[in-house]
Amino acid sequence: MPATGPRRPLEIADALALVGRARARSAILVEGWSDEAAVETLALRDGIDLVAQRVVVLPVGGVTNLARFASALAAPGIGVRLAGLYDANEEALALRGLERAGLGAGLTRAAAERAGFFVCDNDLEDELIRALGPHAVERLLQAQDELSSFRRFQVQPAQLGRDAHGQLKRFMGTRAGRKIRYGALLVAALEPARVPQALRRVLCHALA
Repeated sequence: MPATGPRRPLEIADALALVGRARARSAILVEGWSDEAAVETLALRDGIDLVAQRVVVLPVGGVTNLARFASALAAPGIGVRLAGLYDANEEALALRGLERAGLGAGLTRAAAERAGFFVCDNDLEDELIRALGPHAVERLLQAQDELSSFRRFQVQPAQLGRDAHGQLKRFMGTRAGRKIRYGALLVAALEPARVPQALRRVLCHALA
């Protein structure tokens, strides 16, 4: 099960140790722990054993760390196939980071995809809420006994200018561990055809 509590950022030494212990052949780089939860939940619901497949999911702690992690994992002797997700509103930063890591020069979105890195619009959480739809997400909140908390949150002055999608996204980030928990729950609730393409493609690339 994905962790639901607050977790410290992953360090490069931690990532290398995880790769070594797993004898990993592929590593999926994601921005945060909620993205890790989403990837691992998709694998679980698809019947994919990431441990048996020797695939690790590594939260890098934001796009500014992408180049450092990619460079370390692409170093001679590590021998892992890299894949990853990045946010559309940080695309320029992500592509420059991948270039610095040696994954190509003058990278475009299409070239990054060929290297195994896929863009989320605007981020994975946005894609998951959009794919499920606000009403279905609210039903999920009700099942988690959090709908009344969300209703109180909606009438706060800072939320009155946001649509339901924006309110849901902000609500999930207001308590430690909630965003990670819903990273898993949103994926688990989706029909297979509604799973965001970036999420499915990054997993397929890592497994290839």
